[in-house]
Order: sequence, then C-alpha cells, then structure tokens
Amino acid sequence: MYVLGIDPGIGRTGWGIVGHQGQKVVALGFGCIETPPSQPHEQRLAMLFEAVRNVIASFQPASVGVEKLFFYRNVNGIAVGEARGVALLACAQAGLAVHEYAPPEVKQAVVGVGRADKKQVTTMVQRILALPKPPTPDDTADALAIALCELHSQPFYAAVRQSGRPSI
Repeated sequence: MYVLGIDPGIGRTGWGIVGHQGQKVVALGFGCIETPPSQPHEQRLAMLFEAVRNVIASFQPASVGVEKLFFYRNVNGIAVGEARGVALLACAQAGLAVHEYAPPEVKQAVVGVGRADKKQVTTMVQRILALPKPPTPDDTADALAIALCELHSQPFYAAVRQSGRPSI
C-alpha cells in the first residue's frame, strides 16, 4: 500500500509517495509542482490540479495526507487555501480517502517533537526513508513527512473502518 502526502501552495506544492517494502518504509516518488508567477492565478490553479491528477494516476495511492491550512505564519492563506482546494478536488475525483494533519501533528509523528524546525523534519525524513541526500525544497520534505504521518496512521483508520463507526 502506498500513500500520498501533499504540502499545498500556489507557487510550490510538494508531493511524496511512501509505502512499505517488506519491513522498510520507502519513498517511491517525490517532487515539487511549481507554477510560474507570471501566469494568471486561475491558470496556476489549473496547472496544479492537472499535476496532482498526474501524480495520482502514476502512483495510484491508497489514501492521501494533506497539510491543514495554518494561518499563523502563512500570510498567503487565501491563495494557499485555493491551491489546497484544487489538490483536494483531484483527490476526491480519484475517489481517495483524504486525512488532514496540522503541522505540529506531522512534526510529532516524524521527529517526536511538535515544535521541530524544518531542518529537523528534513533530517528525519531523510533518515527514515534512507535517502542519499535531504529532499529539497522544503515543500517536498514536508510532503514526505505528511506521507509518513499518513502511512503510520493507517492502522488507526483501518480499526475505525472495522468498528463500523463513522469515518473521521
């Protein structure tokens, strides 16, 4: 089973696919979708939508983890929210279950500290996935961290489904 992590943004949207291969957790693919600021806003959103659809079609993940919008530090909240919306639409059209994670949840899951800095997250992602070098840019490292959080949450979501209780 493979899962997709998405760190949405209008200029750069990080994505990462992780899964189990035997006892190891591996990255099957990752990258950063960039939209040129010279393009009209609606064109950038369309480009992002198509790129996320292509990632989903290429890797066919079982589920998706997406970063929750965090306004405290993000002054471009509306544009990021729109980018997040088109990414969620691409996931919904593919019929994928989507789970949302706040930045402190992702940091806690990957580093063990909810207030970890970007360097700590990137270092742990590199170590957990045995990558030869740190994933760049930060958006990609964050997307891989979100994917790891989603992967590690799968047993919980499976238990909820088996219980017959409403989905989260």
